[in-house]
Amino acid sequence: MTGEQSTVGQGTVACEMARLSEAARAVQALWDDTPRVGLVLGTGLCGLADAIECDAAVPYGDLPHFPLPTVPTRQRGLICGALEDVPVVAMQGRLHRYEGYTLAQVAFPVRLMRLLGTEALIVTAACGAVNPLWALGDIVVLDDHINLMGDSPLIGPNLDEIGPRFPDMSAPYDPALQELATRVALSQGTPLRRGVYAAVVGPQLETRAEYRMLRRMGADVVGMSTVPDVIAARHAGMRVLALAVVTDMCLPDALEEVDIEAIVATAQAAEPTLRSIVRGVLRESPWSE
Repeated sequence: MTGEQSTVGQGTVACEMARLSEAARAVQALWDDTPRVGLVLGTGLCGLADAIECDAAVPYGDLPHFPLPTVPTRQRGLICGALEDVPVVAMQGRLHRYEGYTLAQVAFPVRLMRLLGTEALIVTAACGAVNPLWALGDIVVLDDHINLMGDSPLIGPNLDEIGPRFPDMSAPYDPALQELATRVALSQGTPLRRGVYAAVVGPQLETRAEYRMLRRMGADVVGMSTVPDVIAARHAGMRVLALAVVTDMCLPDALEEVDIEAIVATAQAAEPTLRSIVRGVLRESPWSE
């Protein structure tokens, strides 16, 4: 890297850190607690925010430099408060690459959470199942992923204040949190699936040939989110738990036309079960002490 390139890179990093710091100060002006856990609530799953003892609800539009989701949601904002006596900050409405944002912009909220103090991230998402043994409404605890977005939120000058240039991804999803979620779910009578998430850009759904490819690659489910959040969280040293609800079946030999309203309805039907699992995890987590 030439001296000129180095100077440009340093300026880019300084600007991004300044933007993150300004957004963090805007949250801290309304909420003086330090969150231990961040929550990213996916399609049809924002109802979990209703369970939070809310101290501050900050619309995204009130946060400096915060990208605004374009996908319709009931509410769009950060919910700051406590869930099972654990200080949390939750995203109602997430960002996607297909909305036109870079993955660095998609990662902005997760990095903001880290600056606010979060030590762990719990991500929820809707997904399609390419595993033929699974069914609508199944809840999957992710134990690995395949990034097919052709991009990374870490491309560009590294934010050294947040994480290392080359973060390890040998275990992106925390094994202990996976086991805790599995144990909590079983105690509530809900067996969890465990599998691999393939992340694609979208917004179009996949073809039959693409679903066959994903299955042969080792994917169990596919979706258009989650992985950028996870990469950003792991880069920042956060522990990650990801739970996904199967909302459509992506079986190439029995493929049906997608009904988005049905996908949202399936996610909403599973949301109370997912909510109970997340609350149970928080009750028994290290952050409840």
